[in-house]
Amino acid sequence: MHSPSLPVSASLEQRTAAIEAALDARGFKPADFIAEQAEMIEQQWLPENGARLVAKAWSDSAFRQRLLSNGRAAVAELGLAMPQHHRHLVALENTPAVHNVICCTLCSCTAFTIIGLPPDWYKELEYRARVVRESRTLLKEMGLELAPETEIRVWDTTADTRYIVLPERPPHTSGWSEPQLAALVSRDGMIGVARL
Repeated sequence: MHSPSLPVSASLEQRTAAIEAALDARGFKPADFIAEQAEMIEQQWLPENGARLVAKAWSDSAFRQRLLSNGRAAVAELGLAMPQHHRHLVALENTPAVHNVICCTLCSCTAFTIIGLPPDWYKELEYRARVVRESRTLLKEMGLELAPETEIRVWDTTADTRYIVLPERPPHTSGWSEPQLAALVSRDGMIGVARL
């Protein structure tokens, strides 16, 4: 069976409909797949997952060490999943002397099941190029001014490695519960473009 031919000037919607029709004709269920993916995005792939991870690392030094040595195994301890092709999750710990920030210079890869889907600015060529070349200036423009002596390390995702920034724990949070701590953690903090 041949898929219907479309004029070269077919709209994106027409092209999408033609692809779905071709898949349907071959017994695939694209509408079911799309609905399943939309549910995962809205209900499972949330920054709150990473916030729980960070709060646990702040509260439990043994867990923090496990997260820093094998991020993928540590997230599994919390019942969180990662796609098979995300073979490694590297947790990058911010300190007063070192600030980490992540990017994907080729596209927009993140550990999306842990920190949520990337924000629009993360996908833009301007961010992807400038965070590598002029990270201090770009971070300042985004509202994060770091001391001149703070070393900035930029980490670029690869085909099988994803990163999460472990922000510095705010000093006024001694004695806070994990849910209270998790409420402080933002996706931008886990990318490294914000302090908490």
